[in-house]
Amino acid sequence: MTGFAALSGGGATGWAWELRCVNARGLEVRFRLPAGLERLEGELRNEIAARLRRGTLAVTLRLSAPEAAGVVVDRTLLAQLVAEAESWAAERPGTPRPRIESLMALPGVLRRNAGDAEFVPSEAALAEIRGGFDAALLMLVGSREAEGARLADVLAEQLRQLEILHGEAVPQAALQIDEQRARLAETVRGLLSEWQGAARDAPADRLAQELALLASRSDVAEEIDRLASHITAARDLLAAGGPQGRQLDFLVQEFMREANTLCSKSASIGLTGTGLRMKGVIEQIREQVQNIE
Repeated sequence: MTGFAALSGGGATGWAWELRCVNARGLEVRFRLPAGLERLEGELRNEIAARLRRGTLAVTLRLSAPEAAGVVVDRTLLAQLVAEAESWAAERPGTPRPRIESLMALPGVLRRNAGDAEFVPSEAALAEIRGGFDAALLMLVGSREAEGARLADVLAEQLRQLEILHGEAVPQAALQIDEQRARLAETVRGLLSEWQGAARDAPADRLAQELALLASRSDVAEEIDRLASHITAARDLLAAGGPQGRQLDFLVQEFMREANTLCSKSASIGLTGTGLRMKGVIEQIREQVQNIE
């Protein structure tokens, strides 16, 4: 499921967490932490894994230290430049003494404070930052749970549509048996006529084979029963709550397997049409299940 959380705080040391999550079959976490705080990644990753099962999560932390803002003077380099300038002036009488502002304007003497890249917070500030992450993660989980509730409503409606189609398939399958019996009788009459015309007795084993083959091709009772069972199992998973994405994904595969078999065994236009509509609804369910943890 998708989710987003952003939280900021701090005093002299400002911090801002941003957590973005998109759909994925497994759990993948990517961190962008300031230099010097990479050591937090292990414990943060464990905390995430304890609360999330699926999704690609991007975790970003930004720090700001106003008291350290501005410029930094490289005093070591400046001292070397002053010594070199003094030596140069001493060797050349009449040369004006070097001006400090001119030396400070040279490349490398002054530089901007790198801020987030170099600032490492105190232990007290670090504890506050960790608490901010915990709160942001709870916000993200809440966001995903809200989306999960909406998806549960969508899935419940799709399962209801699948159940309606299942109800239509039951009488169509029963009617198919009668139609197949008529076709079977016609086939048997054709075989008897063929054998009698050839002055031969109808072989009992051949008739038995034809009867068994036609009967197996037209019997979809098992597929219809299994579909009903899978629908009930999916409803139970939705009612149970919690991370059910993988179990629902498995059930969707079973749905499609039974619908495919139903269509392949169908001998009537009505049942074939119902089976195809089932497959359309199952595909919609599959798309939603990919978003569920």
